[in-house]
Amino acid sequence: MTPGRVFVLFIFIIGAIGTVVNGSNFYVRMLYIGLLLIVLAWLMTRLSLRGIKVERRARSLRGTVGDIFEEHYEIINTSKIPKLWLEVANETSVPNASGSRVLTLLRGRQKRSYTARTWLTHRGGFILGPTKITSGDPFGIFRVSQTIPADSSLVVLPMLFNVNHFLSPPGLLPGGRAIRRKSIDITPHAAGVREYVSGDPMKRIHWPTSIRRDQLMVKEFEQDPQAEVWLFIDTHKNAHFAKQAESVNDEPPVDDLFLLRRRKAKLPPSTLEYSISITASLAHYFIEQRRSVGLVAASGRTYKIIPAERSERQEAKILEALAFLRAESAFTLPSLVTAQMGQLPQGSSAILVTPTIWSELLLGVDSLQRRNLRPVVVLLMSQSFGSRASNEDLAKSLAERNVPVCRIYCDADLSATLSGFTASAFSQEISWRPPVLSHLT
Repeated sequence: MTPGRVFVLFIFIIGAIGTVVNGSNFYVRMLYIGLLLIVLAWLMTRLSLRGIKVERRARSLRGTVGDIFEEHYEIINTSKIPKLWLEVANETSVPNASGSRVLTLLRGRQKRSYTARTWLTHRGGFILGPTKITSGDPFGIFRVSQTIPADSSLVVLPMLFNVNHFLSPPGLLPGGRAIRRKSIDITPHAAGVREYVSGDPMKRIHWPTSIRRDQLMVKEFEQDPQAEVWLFIDTHKNAHFAKQAESVNDEPPVDDLFLLRRRKAKLPPSTLEYSISITASLAHYFIEQRRSVGLVAASGRTYKIIPAERSERQEAKILEALAFLRAESAFTLPSLVTAQMGQLPQGSSAILVTPTIWSELLLGVDSLQRRNLRPVVVLLMSQSFGSRASNEDLAKSLAERNVPVCRIYCDADLSATLSGFTASAFSQEISWRPPVLSHLT
């Protein structure tokens, strides 16, 4: 109870008791003053939120774990009546979100603005709101609130780690024969010309043919003979582990930009979060290398398949899909491999990211090798994430099959581990099997 409320109630109660007991004018005046203050407080409360508008704007509605999300607030008083105090509460679902403020003496026809900064620590989609504004009388007797619904949402993408090198898949054929499939990118393999369609880039216009035919003609290209890279991520509901640990990400909200920039996000000790960040980092790396990258995952009882492409838009699609993944799938990783491997071009690489402890993974790897596909396994070592069972024997069995295995331990430097995988693979004398050319003719 606020001091102002105690003071008003004290005057009212003493005045009422004194009036009833002896009827003295002093107590009657106290009673009237108390009543007057209560009525005045009620009227001020009724008017306290009239004419108040709250606007929230963000520069971007997409971010990455570890980024600083900035949101601009503007509180406008459109009435002529000044507001003694306003409490703005940001009730967004973004963890550790800032933006809540208490404003004092907002004059008539005046606006107040400020910028709220939030350190993004969790991937996923979040509603930016609602916004609750509260005000009342100066004595604190009455309070009134108004909730402004959210009108936008924020997508937080997984944390990315810088990968300098990784075990890159070779081309489909040593001689570089083109794949007979149209490409939206410019490649060294021209397939012919066609009529210009609105939206075609000007750099693809073939001017000699356009002059000869007296109409614009553009060049078509076929995909080059580089292998596609397919990322398979394990989201089975019983495959992942997480150990209890105090997270450095759960820090109180701070608006100071200097302090926020000094913070460093850290992955929680969860195989799911590690798997998603690894998959996102590898997708970013291979797309930067101009490789065609596809994604295969499962969500619930459905498959999530993003066909292989090599554009920045492709990276955005993969990262957004990874941002919403949960470990709730009924499909194991080998079943994903079996369902999709018939759609992969021969010579493609399949990178399997999994913390599994089950030997069933060996069957999926064998199936990939029999179809002349090149499996690479990024294996999260289960015991380091709190599991009682170990998958060390599984890693050894994969190595015996000449399958490169990148071991990932909890709290490891993912950038160094993934970038150093090329050297470790060659040091273990793991070599690729050459493609069976008779299958390609």
